[in-house]
Amino acid sequence: MAPYIFMERNGIHIIDLHKTVAKVDEAAEALKQIAKSGKKILFVATKKQAKDIVAEKATSVNMPYVIERWPGGMLTNFPTIRKAVKKMANIDKLMQDGTYGNLSKRELLQITRQRAKLEKNLGSIADLTRLPSALFVVDVLKENIAVKEANRLGIPVFAMVDTNSDPKDIDFVIPANDDAKDSVEVILNACCQAIAEGLEERKAEKADEKAAEAQAEAEEAEEKPRRQRRARKDEAPAAEEAPVAEEAPAAEE
Repeated sequence: MAPYIFMERNGIHIIDLHKTVAKVDEAAEALKQIAKSGKKILFVATKKQAKDIVAEKATSVNMPYVIERWPGGMLTNFPTIRKAVKKMANIDKLMQDGTYGNLSKRELLQITRQRAKLEKNLGSIADLTRLPSALFVVDVLKENIAVKEANRLGIPVFAMVDTNSDPKDIDFVIPANDDAKDSVEVILNACCQAIAEGLEERKAEKADEKAAEAQAEAEEAEEKPRRQRRARKDEAPAAEEAPVAEEAPAAEE
């Protein structure tokens, strides 16, 4: 992290905030483009200081997040994780239709506990039907398994990287203090605002496309009768004048 450190004072490394601002702008623009293309960004922060902030900010832009223990193989073994999510959905369905009504209290309690555990670990990724297009990580040391899985699959990693970390496996480094709640909140505010802008632009583009399609259909509906009239006119046979027969000369007597 030496390139991002401004100076050292009393054994504490001070980050160069000018470089932090530049890196935040760079990361925000990239996140905006990902959101604009309709892809998902997975937020990861299991440390106590950051989990509540990450959950709030990710929810505000409708993105999945992991704030409890990182489930090993979540990215590299994604189909298995999806099965666990489906299992949670099946439990909900069977509880609603009364299938579990005849179970004993003990069996029902076991199922309820299992459902609660799945909800705690996987509830926030229930809508993630395919691999995310990017990972946003707070504290790359704590979330090193998530970073390794993303690197193995070629998923770009955005991360807040502190002075005690190695940024070599991070695609978009944001040098910042990942232990302070205020620091985490400021960075996430900037990034989530960019994501929100990307989502708005995507919505506006879709609205423009629908309007253009509607206009094209309306013009087509107006033009169709004209083309039909022209076609009928061209197909109608031209009126031909019957040739006048020449009178034969009277025979001489």
